[in-house]
Amino acid sequence: MDITVIIPVYNEEDNISMLHDRLKSVLDQLTDRYEMIFVNDGSRDNSMPMIKALSKQYPSVRYIDFSRNFGHQIAVTAGLDKANGDAVVIIDADLQDPPELIIDMYKKMKEGFQVVYAKRKQRTGESLFKLWTAKMFYRILSKITSINIPVDTGDFRIIDRKIVNILKEMPEKSKYLRGQISWIGFNQTHVEYERQERMAGETGYTFQKMLSLALDGITGFSDLPLKIVTYFGFIVSIFAFFVMLYALYSRYIIQDYVAGWASLMIVILFIGGIQMIAVGIIGEYLSRMNNNIRNRPLYIIKDTNLED
Repeated sequence: MDITVIIPVYNEEDNISMLHDRLKSVLDQLTDRYEMIFVNDGSRDNSMPMIKALSKQYPSVRYIDFSRNFGHQIAVTAGLDKANGDAVVIIDADLQDPPELIIDMYKKMKEGFQVVYAKRKQRTGESLFKLWTAKMFYRILSKITSINIPVDTGDFRIIDRKIVNILKEMPEKSKYLRGQISWIGFNQTHVEYERQERMAGETGYTFQKMLSLALDGITGFSDLPLKIVTYFGFIVSIFAFFVMLYALYSRYIIQDYVAGWASLMIVILFIGGIQMIAVGIIGEYLSRMNNNIRNRPLYIIKDTNLED
């Protein structure tokens, strides 16, 4: 198998047929040895029946049907586990990422690159809030991590078989694949494109899911939040120590003080707030460690036409 295309699907019935046709047109130009793996991530519409119908008509169409919604990154991981291609493409089903770009990405890979990712020059059809938060997240993550995670990129990319095999050996449950791929290294490059508006349907990436992905990226590839909490704890402790000395000086030396609860409450609330922030950050790291210790399966397959 030369190329495997992995497509995570969640309620994309309006896009599946057009996506398949455009992918087939692109892949037919590159090779006759390819497969498309549609991973149905608990869709509640007619996505799965449409995928099954395509699989009966086209032998190159394979599918994995989850028992419930496990999340985008887990759906891609399931596709990676089953992929047979020497080169593997990851692309979403909403057609915001043009399948035609795969031709340029594949050509770049043939030049000797193990990873070719698509970098967005522009994103159309998205709110100013989403554009701003995405821009800020990518740049903050780039600053606080010890590895070079490219900015303005998603999961749309083509990766070599070596990368796939290494990803399959990485056991963490809270997946952030673009960070993992950057961490692996090898020769990586990009092609630029303008990301289009979704063709049909509504995005399944809610603000809560985007926030969860951001936390996975930060906690998976940076310990800077823990260091900030530690440093800030020292600063607050030193400040509190001098305040204590001043309070004792005012009370017993110059005897110039006003009895009251306002300042006391302010200090208590301030220290309490810092403690809660610290506990929350530490809790995020512990939660991810707990998920790995439980060692539950990442996903459960209800149906598939792929062989083990």
